[in-house]
Amino acid sequence: MIRAVIFDMDGVLIDAREWHFNALNQSLALFGYAISLEDHLTAYDGLPTKKKLEMLTVRQGLPRRLHHFLNEMKQQYTMDIVYQSCKPSFQHEYALAELKRLGFRLGVASNSIRQTVEVMMERAHLTRHLDLMLSNQDVKDPKPSPEIYTAAIRHFGLKPSECVIVEDNENGIRAAKASGAHVLIVRDVHDVNLENILGRVREANAGQRSVA
Repeated sequence: MIRAVIFDMDGVLIDAREWHFNALNQSLALFGYAISLEDHLTAYDGLPTKKKLEMLTVRQGLPRRLHHFLNEMKQQYTMDIVYQSCKPSFQHEYALAELKRLGFRLGVASNSIRQTVEVMMERAHLTRHLDLMLSNQDVKDPKPSPEIYTAAIRHFGLKPSECVIVEDNENGIRAAKASGAHVLIVRDVHDVNLENILGRVREANAGQRSVA
């Protein structure tokens, strides 16, 4: 039976995908570089900033000596946007509160840095519902590696078959599937609601009963 629900953050609990795009482009513009929104959504979405910068070095010749500075600037610009724009969503607060009331363990596993995860979850009023928050600083290999999800499952003392992971982008979906857990794929934050989550839980439970 499903005992835990683990959420990605950006694009799942927080509509922040364009925030990361805008913050990265603000940083890159200091040195005359940029990425298109199409490239961001198709190639960079869901990856940690360090990986995005490495890809930009390969694709556009961005000097590696700029990586550290650009990473720092991108995180600062992101936090500026978070403090301006990150607000609670009744839909998400209600879903997590009800899942908690029903006895599910709840976690967030994000490719963002720890400070971003903690601040976003606090400003969205979701921290109190969560049993675990993991960032890309808590693992050696971020998504699309499944490490962050296997770490969350191990923290809960559960089997992958006892967990549902909620993901929205290609890199996160690859990581979730590779962990062995059940996956709820959503298009955006609006798909993340109690009905859809419980529907996926029921589907997973029914599948496991039929196998048994």
